[in-house]
Amino acid sequence: MSSEIKARILDDVKTAMRAKDKPRLGILRLVTAALKQREVDERIELDDAGTIEILVKLVKQRKDSIEQYTAAKREDLAEQERMELALIETYLPTAFGDDELNAMLDEAFAATGADTMKDMGKVMGWMKPKIQGRADMGALSAKIKARLSTA
Repeated sequence: MSSEIKARILDDVKTAMRAKDKPRLGILRLVTAALKQREVDERIELDDAGTIEILVKLVKQRKDSIEQYTAAKREDLAEQERMELALIETYLPTAFGDDELNAMLDEAFAATGADTMKDMGKVMGWMKPKIQGRADMGALSAKIKARLSTA
């Protein structure tokens, strides 16, 4: 059970090498190193879910770095992070729209029977595997809290 996303990344590494596209190659090598590190550490072969999990982590790191570099007025470094972010995001599944996310939240609340803040973990647990890499978990958490606080 190997990852199609990982295979696509490895193909893109080869393409970037042939095209002598050093900036793109550098970013792709960072991504493949993160994937390999996880496979070696855990002695596993990543599937798409595992690959997406790592890509989401890399995206979050880039967003945090952009924020910090912008605050420190280091626009050159922030721009490099934006390039990396844009490339990494191309390998993630298409993000859910608000309507899709709200429909899934309705489904999650019905499936888990959540009605108090104590049930937040149930809803997050139900949602996470279904939306991994396709929605911001922080924003999702805020939506769930808002619904539970009005319930």
